[in-house]
Amino acid sequence: MTQVSRRNTRPKTTSHGQSPNYDNTNPRNRYPITRPRRAFTPLVFSTFTILILLIFIGFYITNSSINPANETVKPSVVTPLPSPKLMDLPMFQGEHKESLYWGTYRPHVYFGIRARTPQSLLAGLMWLGVKDGRYAMRHVCQDSDELKTYGWTHHNGRDYGRQVLVDQKLFLTTSFLKSKEEESGYGGDWAVRIEAQSEVLNEEKEEIVHLFFYVADEGGTALGLGKGTSDNPDDFLLAFGSRSDVGNWQLHLESKENFEFHYAGFKTHHIHNLSELVQTNLATQARTTGQLQLSDTSDHASNILVFQVSAMVPFKADIAFVTKLSGSISKLKERIRILTGDSLSSHLEQKQEQFDDKFQRCFDMPDEINPEAMTVAKAALGNLLGGIGYFYGQSKISLPSSSDLVHGDNYISYWPAELYTAVPSRPFFPRGFLWDEGFHQLLIRRWDANISLDIIGHWLDLMNADGWIPREQILGAEASSKVPSEFVLQHPTNGNPPTLFLVLREFVCGIKKDKFSASQVNDISTFLRRAFVRLDVWYKWFNTTQSGKDVGTYFWHGRDNVTQRELNPKSLSSGLDDYPRASHPSEDERHVDLRCWMHLAADCMSSISEFLDDSHIGKEYSLTAKLLSDFDLLNQIHLDNTSGAYSDYGNHTEKVRLSWKMVESAGGYPSRELLREVLEKPVLRLVPHIGYVSLFPFMGRLIPADSWILEKQLDLISDTSTLWTKFGLRSLAKTSSIYMKRNTEHDAPYWRGPIWMNMNYMILSALNYYSEVDGPYRDRSKTMYTELRNNLIQNVVKNYKQTGFLWEQYDQKKGKGKGARLFTGWTSLTVLIMAESYSEC
Repeated sequence: MTQVSRRNTRPKTTSHGQSPNYDNTNPRNRYPITRPRRAFTPLVFSTFTILILLIFIGFYITNSSINPANETVKPSVVTPLPSPKLMDLPMFQGEHKESLYWGTYRPHVYFGIRARTPQSLLAGLMWLGVKDGRYAMRHVCQDSDELKTYGWTHHNGRDYGRQVLVDQKLFLTTSFLKSKEEESGYGGDWAVRIEAQSEVLNEEKEEIVHLFFYVADEGGTALGLGKGTSDNPDDFLLAFGSRSDVGNWQLHLESKENFEFHYAGFKTHHIHNLSELVQTNLATQARTTGQLQLSDTSDHASNILVFQVSAMVPFKADIAFVTKLSGSISKLKERIRILTGDSLSSHLEQKQEQFDDKFQRCFDMPDEINPEAMTVAKAALGNLLGGIGYFYGQSKISLPSSSDLVHGDNYISYWPAELYTAVPSRPFFPRGFLWDEGFHQLLIRRWDANISLDIIGHWLDLMNADGWIPREQILGAEASSKVPSEFVLQHPTNGNPPTLFLVLREFVCGIKKDKFSASQVNDISTFLRRAFVRLDVWYKWFNTTQSGKDVGTYFWHGRDNVTQRELNPKSLSSGLDDYPRASHPSEDERHVDLRCWMHLAADCMSSISEFLDDSHIGKEYSLTAKLLSDFDLLNQIHLDNTSGAYSDYGNHTEKVRLSWKMVESAGGYPSRELLREVLEKPVLRLVPHIGYVSLFPFMGRLIPADSWILEKQLDLISDTSTLWTKFGLRSLAKTSSIYMKRNTEHDAPYWRGPIWMNMNYMILSALNYYSEVDGPYRDRSKTMYTELRNNLIQNVVKNYKQTGFLWEQYDQKKGKGKGARLFTGWTSLTVLIMAESYSEC
């Protein structure tokens, strides 16, 4: 399987009905309502008149279907939920919005800056790396560059970050700082420090670094080229311009060291292809002049300006962006001075100290966490916060082949929308993923509750009139450039685990336990009150579209029931991709993990209702949560009494294999393909695979502390022949018939053995819970918790020390990092594991 495929769903879709009407004038009126029809007087028509009317109506319908432009009602799948947007709340306006305006919100590049607005002014860094004696441009994060390490060692999510990048022998440090002076424009000023050093200084051969800093306007507005120095010989005016958001602005370069300077200007709207533009310019110059330098030319009305700085290492340069240039020249010089040189050094040191102090206050790390582990924890948090991005664009929504909504296309566009979100991995998945986000926010909430609410609000505002949220957000040209076209479409029949309820539960629980200030309680209360209508509709979407045949049963829709190439058809919408389910997908399926997610959501909705003092709807959700936590019913539907494991139910046989077959290709020629072969007729039964899915009731704390089933669950967890390893818990037991087996010729095992941090965190949280409640398995739970926690921490820290990265998953045999590297995402939950911070609800 490719690294991209884990997060893309390609099942069939169905059409949706029209959007319901909502009465938003009354905050308590959260349900679809029907409008009373006007009274009318019956009319008597002649047969001829009726015939004429029918012909007219038929003609109108026919022409409307031929010309979609005549249709005035959009399908509900691309209609926003008619409810007040969360991001319009006063708490997200004013000072809060301005404080987050500028940021390192371009996670897919090694270093990039933009504002939280469509058509932003962008800035970023490129450099020429050297590999095998050849130059290669570095700009977009990608594994093929083979950097030894890169990532934020510190980042506070607001106005400061420090990143270290090691490219062969070149060490680059990029620092980011925002400053809000009284004279500054909207969002304030910002500064960038770039430091270049060599691993080994070669006295015989001078090491030269080629840096390229650029500024670009997404909207195509022409930028002014500075091309000159001020009366300060160390200060270059690089560029200038004016924008409606920040007013007049200037970009300055300051360095006390010698360097060679060149530039190039481009006029294009395809900013995501900037790397190619620069490389083409350099190549042309190299052929004509023999020099590795930009052309010192600029297109008419250029909206991209690139500045080349070539210097011997070690080298240091500061870049200052100043706005609202309405004051005196002396005040402007003072603002530039503050953002460069010794003053910038002092500010950066101060910000790093503040980060370290806040880190200790927020997470209160126990003494056992040594300095090496603490460095990893800070890098994990810094990378997660530094990986927050801002995106704007339209999702592409899959349509069934029978649809006539859009002729000639297989998709319809979502409305233009913005998304402020953390991303799982800068090189592999630099965009928003719905089920990942809930895990991200468990950590971000502890650091900055307002940023967390801001991100959750952006996600909930993406909800359509049906209550569905596209699970993968590919918004804008830059985001789209990192995704193969076949994975872009989003399918409106398919969900994703509603993990946002994990963090919403923590907010409610934190208020009950007096863990927030009065102003924070007010913000959270305001947020929940407005969010409730969206959460209610979201829950009902799951409860109707993902329900099973029997009350209280659910299954993930979207599995391919006609595939001939997959050993076990994937359930990508579950987030667990190739984790084995019933061999033959059908509507008879029952997925235990989805049932547990629905319990979490119902229980959380009940708590929010209680907090908002809405007894009517709170009672409904309380009853639903009680039904889904009914232990006897859960066991009746999902428990395998022999193993003590909880299992899916469906049409299943174990006798399935992949075999090479000769088939006739489209051209009529025989070809050899690996196809699925079923050797036994499937029957309805419990699916006999033990792994993460088997532990979801345990993770949800649905098993009574004195139940024999809890002992069985502890047996499964601690058994080295099933899940336990000295590096963490496997995703699938060694005893499974599909353990570490490929799903297709090209799809390597993914959730079929490797260790994943998000599930290990949830299992640890449950072990911690059972170690603190009265019961016969309390001491055993504590022992297992301590050992599993130590194993996870030691392995993550060891891998970071050896490779310089956090990883997507870890090998269950040797503990080696696997999958995407620089996968901060939910692997950053290591911080909460170190801090022993789990749900107290």
